[in-house]
Amino acid sequence: MKAMILAAGKGTRVRPLTYELPKPMIPLLGKPVMAYLIEHLAKHDVREIMVNVSYLHEKIQQYFGDGQRFGVHIGYSFEGDISNGQIIPSPVGSAGGMRKIQDFGGFFDETTIVICGDAIIDLDITAAVAEHRRKGALVSLVAKEVPMDKVSGYGIVVTDVDGKIISFQEKPTQADARSNLASTGIYIFEPEAINLIPSGSTFDIGSDLFPLLVQKKMPFYAINHPFNWIDIGIVTDYWEVMQQVMRNEVPSMQMPGKQVRPGVWVGLNVHIDWENTNIIGPVYIGSGARIDKGTQIIGPTWISDGCHVQRGGKVERSVLFEYTRVGQDYSFVEMIVCGEYCVDKTGRMMHVDDDICDLIWSDAREKVIYPMNYGHLKI
Repeated sequence: MKAMILAAGKGTRVRPLTYELPKPMIPLLGKPVMAYLIEHLAKHDVREIMVNVSYLHEKIQQYFGDGQRFGVHIGYSFEGDISNGQIIPSPVGSAGGMRKIQDFGGFFDETTIVICGDAIIDLDITAAVAEHRRKGALVSLVAKEVPMDKVSGYGIVVTDVDGKIISFQEKPTQADARSNLASTGIYIFEPEAINLIPSGSTFDIGSDLFPLLVQKKMPFYAINHPFNWIDIGIVTDYWEVMQQVMRNEVPSMQMPGKQVRPGVWVGLNVHIDWENTNIIGPVYIGSGARIDKGTQIIGPTWISDGCHVQRGGKVERSVLFEYTRVGQDYSFVEMIVCGEYCVDKTGRMMHVDDDICDLIWSDAREKVIYPMNYGHLKI
């Protein structure tokens, strides 16, 4: 069995997290989302993985390389061009990306699992593929039941009594929904299915290929196995997911670092005034971080490597990306701070220079001058 990870999108709904990172590189507990996927594939003895890349593709390729350290072989298919010395991403659709790979080197010569690169799963891939083969499916879609009052947030799959897919509903209202089976962005393909994708054109799995399979009444089935599926669809999902994993509600994801107090983990070489701070877990404080006296850190909170929380600062139920400096006496509550942007848990975004912004943060790599009386710090 082989695998393909879909990683060419711009992740516009997760901005500002994706201004400088492709969506599969968004960190959860300090590790890119896609790393969890590759590790999970390796557990099920999937050793050959193709990744289609486009937007900020070099960050994915530099991190994962040829896959050797993950015990797999990884190849890449770039979708884009260079114009005036600049890389221009040009995704060709999820199905178009598969056809491009097939036309180039014939990678899809056996059963292949196709996964979106922006979710965490613990699906029993081996069992899912076994059911796919038992049904004689050309393509299978892994679905998951969601509450009926949540169906409007998903692509909904409608099947017959045997599990054969007969139609789709894109984000229907609860009243209109004919099912509560949501598509998870996990698919199983037989090589023959690739022949249905036209060469050299933009073609999407969900909106183009799947309706074609239904129209032609081909063996196209839904697989509904219980499993955990954590999807980072929009930026507010990221805040909720980080809260969830830090509360240890996802058993497959363990806190990194060293636990130095109940519910408090740290990386290497942190500088923390333990006697004059109030730290209530679950909290992670990354390597090289500095936590000054008089601060409050209240979990679930993730403070990435190289961050600095200045005197009197408060960080509560928040996520600080690398090298964030929280201004003296400022409180960040239920926030994600990513570079020059800050987003609250509802998705409201602020730039550090916005007139409406009443918070102060900066780059912790900038030099700080500490006055003798340790009053307001100057940057």
